[in-house]
Amino acid sequence: MKKILFSIMAAMSVMPSMAQSKTATTRDERNYIVEGNKLYNEQRYADAEVAYRKALQENAMNEIAQFNLAASLLRQGSASGETQKEASAILQNLTRDAENISIAEKAFYNLGNIAFNSQDYAKSIELYKNALRKNPDNDKARENLRLAQKRLEDQQNQDQNQDQNQDKQDQDKKDQDKQDQNKNQNQNNDQNKDDKKDQQQPDQKQDQQQKQQQQGGISQQNAEKILKAMENEENATRARINAEKKKTGAPSRRPVTNPW
Repeated sequence: MKKILFSIMAAMSVMPSMAQSKTATTRDERNYIVEGNKLYNEQRYADAEVAYRKALQENAMNEIAQFNLAASLLRQGSASGETQKEASAILQNLTRDAENISIAEKAFYNLGNIAFNSQDYAKSIELYKNALRKNPDNDKARENLRLAQKRLEDQQNQDQNQDQNQDKQDQDKKDQDKQDQNKNQNQNNDQNKDDKKDQQQPDQKQDQQQKQQQQGGISQQNAEKILKAMENEENATRARINAEKKKTGAPSRRPVTNPW
């Protein structure tokens, strides 16, 4: 992602009108600022920081030394380093307390760049607007403002799409969970039906046997008993008839008549 470079006033010289800001500058104070600017232009930012701090030891209220110190810290620091925190605190104070409007403008602008590079586009927009209130002719602040507004719009659209995708994923998960639950319920119902069928089969077999008996069906054992009883009865009947025959005797034969 493209980052916005800081607008640095490190090469800013101590002009007479600024020298009267809050307190008068001393020769050593001015010399330290000049030395710091030279080192800064040579990209020796840590050495420039030392020079600006010496200037502030001479006069802690020097707005140019404060701003240039913040600039040298920003050139050294990472996006989340201690140097950037200190630089941001210095710039915040300058936006509130600086008598020099140009320094306040640049402080707002650089704070806007810090917020932009941290992808806090809403905050950077307000800071760029404040810079333009101090100086409506700051074309860089205006350009960065438009870019921040576009990035904020894209960020909001992306967040909205992510929320919609997350909602869809959550709904799909709910639907899948419901389908799995219904599937498990159907499997349980089928299992219960099978268990109930297995339990009912012996009773159904017994009911069928009882039903056959009620309809006149007899078992093999009962049939043999009935046949035996019938045979005994038949033998008894035969014996009784024979006894009666012996008792009455056989019928006599008629004699043949003599011839005439």
